[in-house]
Amino acid sequence: MPITDVLYALYARRLRRQVKDGPLPEHVGLIMDGNRRWARQMGMASPSLGHKYGAEHVDDLLSWCETLGIKHVTVFVCSTENLRRRDDGEVAFLMQLIEQVVLTRLARTDARWQVHLAGTPDLLPDTTAHALKRAVEATRDCGAGAHVTLAVGYGGREEVIDAMRALIAEHADAGRSLADLAAGLTVDDVTRHLYTAGRPDPDLVIRTSGEQRLSNFLLWQSAYAELYFCEAYWPAFREIDFLRALRSFGARERRYGK
Repeated sequence: MPITDVLYALYARRLRRQVKDGPLPEHVGLIMDGNRRWARQMGMASPSLGHKYGAEHVDDLLSWCETLGIKHVTVFVCSTENLRRRDDGEVAFLMQLIEQVVLTRLARTDARWQVHLAGTPDLLPDTTAHALKRAVEATRDCGAGAHVTLAVGYGGREEVIDAMRALIAEHADAGRSLADLAAGLTVDDVTRHLYTAGRPDPDLVIRTSGEQRLSNFLLWQSAYAELYFCEAYWPAFREIDFLRALRSFGARERRYGK
């Protein structure tokens, strides 16, 4: 075994011990950025190939979380802006890739992760929406207690708008006025209509590629999340990068606005 591999294994083992001694997040959100830039850096024929390596790399993330007992993961797969602004060919490639990965790796009766969706299915091709729904149905009875949410065709602002529409419709159906709704509106009223209703807010949001912004990801839910920005592009994001993020999380004092 090359000496670099030995040193990596020793360092990873040390980091695992460190993070296990401290508090761990219950829920990790991930903005897996930098796929296309990584593909260009690697000299690949098409930058879109970075999406393939990035999508397959999610398996590694779930394995790392499973080892540490982290039970909730939300992955930002693609945004509403990606679907509307990217080249048609790139979007079509990404949608086909999502279908393939979801059906072969997640939509399994022996799955260890229950799949949830966050986003607007109407923006997706029918085949992609169907594949995602199949993954949800196939893992509905998963008993491991681990939950992975795929944010596909997702936008945080759109999510809040949809939640408010649902809340207003609920009150209208109950014969209540908008004035009554405004007078009694609470945070919990909105939260229970979000795409992620019933699941905990993220404790830690990680973004790869060196960019330092949320890009419309879980805006409501991340109000008190710790943020961690990593320079590595997502396909090159290693276990030690993940462990460093967890170590940073464990060393912080969470105040929740206090």
